[in-house]
Amino acid sequence: MSEPISPVRVAVVQFDPQVGTDHCESNLRQSLELALEAAHGGANLIVLPELSNCGYFFKNRQDAFDHSESVPEGNSVQRWMAFAREHQVYLVAGLTERDGMRLFNTGVLVGPDGFIGKYRKAHLWNMEKLWFTPGDAGLPVFETPIGRIGLLICWDIWFPEVPRILSQQGADIICSLNNWVWTPPPLFDEAGKCMASYLTMTAAHANNVFIAAASRIGEERGARYLGCSLIAGTNGWPIGKVASADQQEILFADIDLTSARSAPIWNSLNDLHRDRRSDLYDTMLGYRLHSCLPR
Repeated sequence: MSEPISPVRVAVVQFDPQVGTDHCESNLRQSLELALEAAHGGANLIVLPELSNCGYFFKNRQDAFDHSESVPEGNSVQRWMAFAREHQVYLVAGLTERDGMRLFNTGVLVGPDGFIGKYRKAHLWNMEKLWFTPGDAGLPVFETPIGRIGLLICWDIWFPEVPRILSQQGADIICSLNNWVWTPPPLFDEAGKCMASYLTMTAAHANNVFIAAASRIGEERGARYLGCSLIAGTNGWPIGKVASADQQEILFADIDLTSARSAPIWNSLNDLHRDRRSDLYDTMLGYRLHSCLPR
């Protein structure tokens, strides 16, 4: 076997951050403790859930504002950055971003050299629309020494355009930050997977891209969460297990990250990118905010 070109150990962290300004410090501390456990397990790309420092179910917009921070100057991002520098890892985490009077559900990517970039959630779920502004900065893909990293957040995975556009921009891996919430039953199949698990697997398969999906567990203010974090390979199947619905867990996967670049070539006659009918629809589905990266 040939040596991997870009060997990466990915970890997704599943835990229970609680809403409430009195919980923010303990949430942040727990995120760092679990990230440290992942780093000690050899991970060099660590993914935390959506809004992992502040919980999710705000009472109203003022409550959301009280939980918010600026990016990257805020306390949480600064401490995640310090962690990434100290342990020489890449870390993805979610928080409520304050930009003037606007609030965004934001994912940040930090690394050994500091802040790399952010993604503001484009598709807002349910009551999020009452306090967050929809993302206005597009669907960026970030070049890093370990590979090209894209981000999406929770409800985004229900819109196949999102992983498709990220993959068309050359993403080697999509980090998916989630608070998958209970919806009308059935919630799980006989294998214990929720629908979001299958949507993640389908998006990975249809785009031949790795997806590392970190979800959360627990209950807060009457809301309940689904867990079921996973790391999907370029063939769509989970690498290792899918996490439980209710336990704190860290999942690991050893992958050759840039192998995603050749994964769409299935055989001499089928190439996912070449087979797209750009004579019938625009190659980038009308997306113009970021230029495609070379493959």
